[in-house]
Amino acid sequence: MLSPVDASDTPTAPQKSPPSSLPLRLMQPATTASDEDQSEEHLSLLPLPVSKGSLFLESDEEVEHAYEPEEKVVIDLAGDEEEEEEEEEGDEEDSGEIPGSDPPFSWKKLWLFMGPGFLMSIAFLDPGNLEGDLQAGAIAGYSLLWLLMWATAMGLLIQLLSARLGVATGRHLAELCREEYPNWARLVLWLMAEIAMIGADIQEVIGSAIAIKILSRGFLPLWAGVVITAIDCFIFLFLENYGVRKLEAVFAFLIATMAISFAWMFGETQPSQKELVIGLLVPKLSSKTIRQAVGVVGCVIMPHNVFLHSALVQSRKINPKRQRRVREALKYYSIESTLALVVSFMINLYVTTVFAKGFFGTEEAKNIGLENAGQYLNNKFGGGALPILYIWGIGLLAAGQSSTITGTYAGQFIMGGFLDFKLKKWIRALITRSSAIIPTMIVAIFFDASDTALDVLNEWLNVLQSVQIPFALVPLLTLVSKEEIMGVFRIGPRMKVVTWTVAALLIIINAYLLLDFCSKEINGLLFGSLVSVVILLYVTFIVYLIVRDTSIPNWFISIFRKRFL
Repeated sequence: MLSPVDASDTPTAPQKSPPSSLPLRLMQPATTASDEDQSEEHLSLLPLPVSKGSLFLESDEEVEHAYEPEEKVVIDLAGDEEEEEEEEEGDEEDSGEIPGSDPPFSWKKLWLFMGPGFLMSIAFLDPGNLEGDLQAGAIAGYSLLWLLMWATAMGLLIQLLSARLGVATGRHLAELCREEYPNWARLVLWLMAEIAMIGADIQEVIGSAIAIKILSRGFLPLWAGVVITAIDCFIFLFLENYGVRKLEAVFAFLIATMAISFAWMFGETQPSQKELVIGLLVPKLSSKTIRQAVGVVGCVIMPHNVFLHSALVQSRKINPKRQRRVREALKYYSIESTLALVVSFMINLYVTTVFAKGFFGTEEAKNIGLENAGQYLNNKFGGGALPILYIWGIGLLAAGQSSTITGTYAGQFIMGGFLDFKLKKWIRALITRSSAIIPTMIVAIFFDASDTALDVLNEWLNVLQSVQIPFALVPLLTLVSKEEIMGVFRIGPRMKVVTWTVAALLIIINAYLLLDFCSKEINGLLFGSLVSVVILLYVTFIVYLIVRDTSIPNWFISIFRKRFL
């Protein structure tokens, strides 16, 4: 059974479009032939004609869920057209099955598919992640490297499911959530996704502003760095007008800048190779490092990134009705995403081991944060031809700029998907960027003079994003398990066990982080009672998301009966 096609995507007889000068109202029902006698009444309800520069798209036919048709990268190479013609001559349109084996591996096709996975991997390298890396290295040394490796593997599994959903359905997660859940639940999920986005954006923009402050030798304050980052974000997004591949090339350059900068630091400081290998292969965890361990795992899964990847994979022109094309796309996307996360893992490894080498077991370890990390590095390892302070600043700037752009990108898809706004992309980008820049500017003005205050704020933001993880994971796992949505590409029973186990582990870990943080930061009976009520509502909504799909509880019960009864 193939993935269902939305009614708006089903081929129909050509119909006359409304006048181009009349923007359609949101959620306006389509006019059919049977309503022709009422057409004048419908037109009279439309707004007066406006110019072509309307903020709204002018017809539903112009709306593409994630990318306009002309924006998509064409994958078909020489010989593919003949294969498509042969497929169309068969009965596969009715059965959904494509005869013959999958096309052979092609390096050129892999190159054409390269891009979405690397944009997705930037969420593993944002300033919040880098701060988690440096604190893990400074406090726990090399002992948590194994956890960093397995956390990245869990993140890869979740992101592959997100890509699978986008390719197999031709729609992204936010769009499918809009149709899957009732209005009240959909609005709650959208609100949670927006809150997570704002929290991530504050960290990303502040990280970029800190880098600008470092590279300007303190001449530019944090608020100036925030303004520069906001402007840069729009400049880079403007490149999308010249093609998706141009924007992907910018991200490739920023990732390469991070890799070179942090590899340079790794080479300069020369961490212990023996301790590094032991840290990767021998699991170690103590009561003193449990908080850093939770931070390492919690930073890997970013809620907005789950939504983002399911939309990014639609930048390639793939027909979800062709099973062979979908399987081929999933194969190349899996390879590309794995390569991207291997690169991100190596960058995180460099940062963790550099700070483990310099500060593990020292008095400074507990005081290091994103704001003062560069100065601590400079004091410890000195200068040279290019002081390590500026190498750190360059890498941090690349991390902040790239993650800010992907955050804006994700915000557009989340808003458009959940709310079905027919807004032009630049308007959605402006709304998304403004919702994050305003609170970030406030943070930059009030926290500029205090490193400790910024670190405390960062802890709050980490908790804020951690509690949002179930609102992306549970809908994703629910949707990829449904045959009526995924068709033959739904996940099987074994994959269900693995993915729900990973999801449960991530939720439990982040719940621990939440409880640990609340026990230390929340005081007073009234405030504590209010937080308890909020937590109760939070847990209730998660249970609703899980139990609403009755197949999941029944599936767990059947497994329990088979194994233990």
